[in-house]
Amino acid sequence: MKSIRTRLSVFLLLAAMLAAAVIGVATYKNTLRENEELFDYQLRQMALSLRDQGLAAGPDLLEGKDEVALDVVVQIWTSSGAVLYLSRPGNPLFDRVTLGYTDVDAGAKRWRVYGLATRDRVIQVAQPIELRRGLAAAAALRSLAPLLAFAPIMALLIWWLVGDSLSSVKRLATEVGQREARSLDEVSEAGVPLEITPLVRALNALLVRLRRAFSSQRAFVADAAHELRSPLTALKLQLQLLDRAPDDAARLHALEKLHEGVDRATRLIEQLLTAARTDPNDAKISFQPIDLAELVRQAIADVFFLAQERRIGIELQAPEPLVISGDADALRILARNLIDNAIRYSPPGGTLLAGVHAESGHVVLTIEDSGPGIPEEDRGRVFDRFYRREPNQQGGSGLGLTIVKNIAEQHGAHIELGVSRYGGLKVSVLFRLSATPPALIS
Repeated sequence: MKSIRTRLSVFLLLAAMLAAAVIGVATYKNTLRENEELFDYQLRQMALSLRDQGLAAGPDLLEGKDEVALDVVVQIWTSSGAVLYLSRPGNPLFDRVTLGYTDVDAGAKRWRVYGLATRDRVIQVAQPIELRRGLAAAAALRSLAPLLAFAPIMALLIWWLVGDSLSSVKRLATEVGQREARSLDEVSEAGVPLEITPLVRALNALLVRLRRAFSSQRAFVADAAHELRSPLTALKLQLQLLDRAPDDAARLHALEKLHEGVDRATRLIEQLLTAARTDPNDAKISFQPIDLAELVRQAIADVFFLAQERRIGIELQAPEPLVISGDADALRILARNLIDNAIRYSPPGGTLLAGVHAESGHVVLTIEDSGPGIPEEDRGRVFDRFYRREPNQQGGSGLGLTIVKNIAEQHGAHIELGVSRYGGLKVSVLFRLSATPPALIS
């Protein structure tokens, strides 16, 4: 695992070293240039100082000069060409003088030469370029010494600054790590850098979702335990009645009731599992283009035998494919629950109408039945878990419309309840219309 502190420190140190190197190179070159100019200035000043001096045939002429002068070669001629002074007899320089500054190769060395002509003499002052550059380089390196000495201090400063800047992240990790599993309170944003704030807010949003999901799960488990207690107790009583049946007729009647109880318990458990699986707080679904009309046909096929058993006539009005974006399995459960509820609450021989049509940018699924319907004052509660207006009617679990609501919320759909043309309940689910053409549906 990579350390942010180490990574930032290394990269910042490398960046600082690169900047220091650029500054050092620039400083070095600038110092070399300034020293070259200084040495040229010294050559010129030395030549000017010899214009009117008395001459001697020895090195005492330079006595008292700058120590750099000891490395300087001086030649002085009269205007007629007679030698007046040679600082170093046998020096390799030319007898011919070029006025001003020139670079001359002589005696296996390269020389920087300055020539000056006066009324009665010609002066030539020269200095080895290698010596000049050595002195200039030494001066330039001395100017870089403070920068090199500051490098370790800069590294320690960067390490400390990065660590101090990331201390809030460590505090945040410590705070979260010390929490109990049930503690889902939001993390404080106090003292958190701006760059870390989005992470803290995302963590807090996750904690809110977890708190909501856990609360929903706890309520669901409590309700499920309560709802399962009754059918399991009924099964136990029916088994006792079956054991105590005095004759075959009573035994068959008890067995029939036992089968009905098992069917109700099975349906309740299936609905519980479906409700848990479709809870919008924690369910994950995969969206894809779906022809809702074809999906409703499949849902009708799933409950066709129940409709036949109750002699319910089903009519489907879906003249054209209508595509929405959603999860096929979840939407099939939604349609099947709506149709199943309509069949169970319609009287034998009743009528059921399923329709799919486009309306104002939406695809609308409608289910209409000929059952008792739902009074307007109860329509706000029918989506609650285990809510039943008439608990004994049809042995319902009170989860069918809850599951429908969960799936609708997952798909951003809106549910409306009304009165059907047959006097029963009309359920309309409004989905956003997908721009995907039907030809893309597999």
